[in-house]
Amino acid sequence: SLTCATAGPKTTNVTVAPSTRRFNVLCKAAQELETNTNKNDASSQKDPLLLRALKGEKVERPPVWMMRQAGRYMKVYQDMCKVHKTFRERSENADLAVEVSLQPWRAFQPDGVILFSDILTPITGMNIPFDIVAGKGPVIHDPIRTQSQVDAVTDLIPDDCVPYVGEALRRLREEVGGGQSTVLGFVGAPFTLATYIVEGGMSKNYTHIKALMFSQPDVLHGLLQKLADAVVTYIKYQADNGAQAVQIFDSWAAQLAPKDFDVFSGPYLKYIIKEAKKQCPDLPIILYISNSGALIERMAECDPDVLSLCHTVDMSEGINRAGKQFAYQGNMDAGILFGDKDTITKKVLETIKTAEDEGVRHIMNLGHGIQLGTPEENVAHFFEVAKSARYNNN
Repeated sequence: SLTCATAGPKTTNVTVAPSTRRFNVLCKAAQELETNTNKNDASSQKDPLLLRALKGEKVERPPVWMMRQAGRYMKVYQDMCKVHKTFRERSENADLAVEVSLQPWRAFQPDGVILFSDILTPITGMNIPFDIVAGKGPVIHDPIRTQSQVDAVTDLIPDDCVPYVGEALRRLREEVGGGQSTVLGFVGAPFTLATYIVEGGMSKNYTHIKALMFSQPDVLHGLLQKLADAVVTYIKYQADNGAQAVQIFDSWAAQLAPKDFDVFSGPYLKYIIKEAKKQCPDLPIILYISNSGALIERMAECDPDVLSLCHTVDMSEGINRAGKQFAYQGNMDAGILFGDKDTITKKVLETIKTAEDEGVRHIMNLGHGIQLGTPEENVAHFFEVAKSARYNNN
């Protein structure tokens, strides 16, 4: 069982089993208690809860945030889109990026506030223009498939090409600093970035990049190394401007056979993490791969600080396959948020208890980004349940 905090004249603890059929949403008094607790923690603790948990300090509950928590499912964001119509306008204007990043903070008070941006954002500074088209996603108008095109890719200088990212991160740190929440940056991994750059956008079968892999591998490796160097630069830039942890998304690496992962993805992830650690030794790095069941051991070999498990991976199995030296993030199925509140309660508590029983450091999250159309009241319930959970050793 897990312990869930409730509020009244005094703080009490109520034991709630994962199978509980009813779970009362925290009342306003409990939310005020959580806010006041956070304020007290901010004054007495230098680091926010998420960083303290990752350091292995004793914490009363796991920190919680959601991948894609800022954006499309929120009505306030949808209203913004009516005025600021393109994704790039919203993500490449510091004022708007900060506003979108803070929308879920104001609504749910997550323990991580992630920058509203896109993994492709920095590639314009590498002489790779792109656009994001509504209903279609990213579009690379001149896909890179030859050595001469790879030669034309330039080094990334973030201050010159993405200064709005640095500004947004600095302002987010000002807004939620002082122990309130952890500012999260993120980057795309070289293979995933290359899928867009070579395919020209989204793909179902990845035929162009696989043709390059298996006919001109040296061309692809040249592109991947340039992207890896840029990602290292971008991680340091984000850390220098206020990011307190950075997540690497290798979203499409599971499109590779495991042995091909060892050639076209894994070595570059290892390189990025190793080099970033040299430059930012205290920066926690989270690694996420969608549909990663076949790659858990290989993810561990990349040596991130945190393995973010996809919802298709059993939490206990993933932990035991990769090892308990890592912290873990995840991994509730985002589709559960379309269900009823009793089910959401059960699944949140089950996920937290599984990680607790395994004895690992844990960040409560989804196993995938939150989906368009997810009811906001269910998102609120997810956070309320996760933030009211208490470890039994406290």
